[in-house]
Amino acid sequence: MEWTHIPGLALYDETLRAMEGRVAAIATGTAPEAVWLLEHPPLYTAGTSARAADLTDPARFPVHVAGRGGQYTYHGPGQRVAYVMLDLNMRGRDVRRFVCALEDWVIATLSEFNVKGERRAGRVGVWVARPDKPPLPDGSPREDKIAAIGVKLRRWVSFHGISINVEPDLSHFDGIVPCGIRGHGVTSLVDLGLPVTMDDLDLALRQNFDVAMAQLRNG
Repeated sequence: MEWTHIPGLALYDETLRAMEGRVAAIATGTAPEAVWLLEHPPLYTAGTSARAADLTDPARFPVHVAGRGGQYTYHGPGQRVAYVMLDLNMRGRDVRRFVCALEDWVIATLSEFNVKGERRAGRVGVWVARPDKPPLPDGSPREDKIAAIGVKLRRWVSFHGISINVEPDLSHFDGIVPCGIRGHGVTSLVDLGLPVTMDDLDLALRQNFDVAMAQLRNG
């Protein structure tokens, strides 16, 4: 597994082209699997299920068609994006299990900072309970999203991946309905009162990756 940290703010279209090239090389056996850790400048990405009504402020930031699964997502400074390029031909060819492994990776990583990340049925991504905030109008507890997941497969090699909010400007999410989910909000590690740095998060991501992905090898 090759880990690469891309410094600065990586341009989206340029990074996507590079990722597609790497995926093609992995598929032909000419490059190793990889994880790229990076940040993007402020932008919105539209997944294959994106609904026009969920882009509420289209002029705010550039909008890119991502080709991954999911709906609208924000990327920007202070958010760690991890693009994960794995050959699922050797890992069971099970998309659902792969997404579950990515969620497990995020949840284990967050636990390093005493944050309890959770799955929610019908809501992709990782969520945290917010008992410090008023409940929703229907009385259900408030939950905020801290990590998004969106993947695509080509010849059973994965690309795109996850994003975890460390310290982004949360107001930048106001131009979309994040992942098409209304009512609940968005949070970050710093918003939760945790002075976590990007380097702290990267270390935790690397420490928890192999255990999370072991379920693919063992499946």
